[in-house]
Amino acid sequence: MSARRPTRLYVPEVLALGGAVALTPGQAHYLRSVLRLGTGAAVAAFNATDGEWLCRIAERDKNRVLLAVERPIRSPTLEPDLWLLFAPIKRARVDWLVEKATELGASTLFPVWTARTQAERLNLERLRARGTEAAEQSERLSVPELRQPEALDRVMAAWPEERRLIVCDESGAGEPIGDAVPRLPAGPTALLVGPEGGFDQTELDALSKLSFVSRIGLGPRVLRAETAAVAALAVFQAIAGDWRRTRTR
Repeated sequence: MSARRPTRLYVPEVLALGGAVALTPGQAHYLRSVLRLGTGAAVAAFNATDGEWLCRIAERDKNRVLLAVERPIRSPTLEPDLWLLFAPIKRARVDWLVEKATELGASTLFPVWTARTQAERLNLERLRARGTEAAEQSERLSVPELRQPEALDRVMAAWPEERRLIVCDESGAGEPIGDAVPRLPAGPTALLVGPEGGFDQTELDALSKLSFVSRIGLGPRVLRAETAAVAALAVFQAIAGDWRRTRTR
């Protein structure tokens, strides 16, 4: 039987041989009160810059937990530069979307307000926590950036033209995603998924005029917004992303 892997924690601070890291109150509570780990217990700390390191609990009291950085486990790796733009949806569904998009390797999560967006607000702190938990569970080294919500037209006005934008078009006018993705040029990419009820036709017309936009379809069935986001990410990763690599542990 293989040894149980240590608990993984995202630590944005520098991880280096012989260093020490003070955990956040939430992380300290989790190790101390939920997992009941004592001094000397192993913890795997990670971030995109420094990779993943084996650490040990060096100090543990009711106010804090301090980790001693022991040795590297995994070096930093190049991860996909893949954004997901999505219209905010209801709380339980957007939580699920953020979790699954993180597992699927999205590097940036960008909420956009569209004409038919129904959700009025987002709890970004809660969503960042969801993304962090999903990164810890899925063994990726980074946590996706979560942007402040912006109106779709403003996002498009400031869009970097070197980044290809794949618009998931529920109207039926888009090319099947399996045909379109293999022909896209390599480079930074983003996926855009609309709200419940889909994009307004004026939005689709405006998007079609942009040189960096490709409109694609996701098959013959009508998908929920969160399902469409996960499906598009999975297909893109399988055809042009890092699903062409094998897991190395």
